[in-house]
Order: sequence, then structure tokens, then C-alpha cells
Amino acid sequence: MAAVLMFLFLNSGSMTLEASQAPAQESETVQKTPPESQAAAKELEHGGFKSIELKIDGAFKKFNDKIGNVIFYRVPLNMEQVKEAFAKGQIAEGKGVPLAVLWLVIGATYFTFRMNFINIRAFKHSILLVMGKYDNPEDEGEVTHFQALTAALSATVGLGNIAGVAIAIATGGPGAMFWMMLAGLLGMTSKFGECTLAQIYRRINPDGRVMGGPMCYLSEGLQEQFPTNAFMKGLGKVLAILFAVLCIGGSLAGGNAFQVKQSLGAVAETIPVLGEHSWVYGLIMAFFVGIVIIGGIRSIARTTEKIVPLMCGIYILACLAIIVLNI
Repeated sequence: MAAVLMFLFLNSGSMTLEASQAPAQESETVQKTPPESQAAAKELEHGGFKSIELKIDGAFKKFNDKIGNVIFYRVPLNMEQVKEAFAKGQIAEGKGVPLAVLWLVIGATYFTFRMNFINIRAFKHSILLVMGKYDNPEDEGEVTHFQALTAALSATVGLGNIAGVAIAIATGGPGAMFWMMLAGLLGMTSKFGECTLAQIYRRINPDGRVMGGPMCYLSEGLQEQFPTNAFMKGLGKVLAILFAVLCIGGSLAGGNAFQVKQSLGAVAETIPVLGEHSWVYGLIMAFFVGIVIIGGIRSIARTTEKIVPLMCGIYILACLAIIVLNI
């Protein structure tokens, strides 16, 4: 399903009919068509209907705007501004820290102190774990420690390390690097907590398949902590379902469509024909991704443990080359 939707996302761009352009007049002054007239002419040429791509963008934009207004609401740091807005019965707006960023940083900072800086104390242990020192072929599970790491990195390197960093520096300047490193250091503790809970509440089926993650520990964890509280047990189930649904959207958009769309832009510079016929590139990617994911987590892990080390090596060498060339 993910591969099919990825193909449709790429193909939607090629389905847009381009408006025919009138021959240029041989005069020094060229009269430009107003944007409103261009939009009307384009819609008229499409038979009164917008293209599939525009429809998808329009539908998601409305939804994203509403969600973004809540998640990225800027919490004002000026208390006088908050008091004035509260006195008027309004919500303070203006300069401040986005709610999502503030929530993540506060949570990560609390966990770091609560766990006595586990992100620093257990750093050596984590390296030994990945190197296979504690591997036991008889242990239950479907993948090794290293395969689990590469599977996680395969969805991180590129979307977060390249696109995310570039956007942060372009928006906030070089100083954003410091805050990203600090947030990453604190975020290691949050990630440790997530992975630990996933191990505690995971389920191992009779056939050896492992099921776990936030969907399990949100539901079962709250039920275990509050066995007599019906509200907390119900809240855990609601949060588990909500996370699962949102995870589908995140995997299709951020995990598939965004990365493939960005790779298409890079490949099209070398092979222009793919840029003109994006559906061909979509079919190629859908085919190769389908081959990998159809085999389940074991097939994904076997693929990532071979590709991700090479990918990370190229990424590090490229970063070093950029630094050296700009000294």
C-alpha cells in the first residue's frame, strides 16, 4: 500500500496539464498576464477541475494549517504580554518558542536528570551493544541489535540529518547548530525511554514474530500503572490508536513520499527524462521498495544492514569534504 501511494504521489505531478503558451511578440515590452487570469485560464483548460496534485495539496493544506496552529503555537516568553492577553480574554501571540519544541525539550531535560544522565553514562555500553558483544543467537526476536540500529537510521539519515539541518540553518543561521546538538543530546534520553518501554511491553507471538512499540506500552503501561482507574485505561487505548493512525500518515508522507520526491529531484538533474515522466521513477521505486518490505522486518533488516553503513559513510565523507572546502 505504501509503495502504491508513493507511486500515485509522484505520478500526480505528471498528470497536471501545462497551459499552452502563446508565441512571444517581437517587442521590447511584454505585457504580463495577472495571476488571477493565469489561474482562471489554467482551470478552464483543465475542464473546470483542478489537477489531482492541486486537489491533494489543497485538502492536506487545510488539515495541516489547523493542526499546525496548535502544535506550533508560539508560547510567549514575555509574561507581561501573557497577562495583558489574559485580561482581555485572548490568547497571547507573537514571538516565542513553538509549543512542540518546548514540550520536547522540557520532557527530555526532565528525563535526563531523572535518569541521572543515562545518555552519557551508558554511551560506551551502547557502542558495545551495537558491535554485537551481547548478541546471543538463542535470544528471542527477529533482528540483531545492529540490524535494529540500521533500520532506524535508514529512516533518519536524509530526512532529518540533511533536509532538517539545512532548513534549520537557513532559517535560524549558523547558531542553530548549537541548539540542534544540545537538543539531540537531551533527546537521547527520551529515545532511551521509548526503546526501554518498547522492550518491556513487547509481545512475542508463537511463530516468533515480535509486536511492540508505543501502541503496546501506551495501552498496557497505563493500565498496569492505574489498574483501578477506568479513565486512565481508556486514555491509554485512545492514545495507542491515535499514535497508530498518525504513524501511518507519517510513514507515507515523511517516510516515503518526501524522500522519494527529493531523490527524484536529484536524479532528474542527471536523467532529465525521469523528471518529465515522474511516474516512471515512481514505478521503479515502488518496485524496489516492494521487494524489500514484502518480506517483513527480517527482509528490511537484512537490506538496511548492508546499505545503511555505506550510506552513513558517504554522508560523513560528504560533510567532511564540505567543511574542508570551505575553510
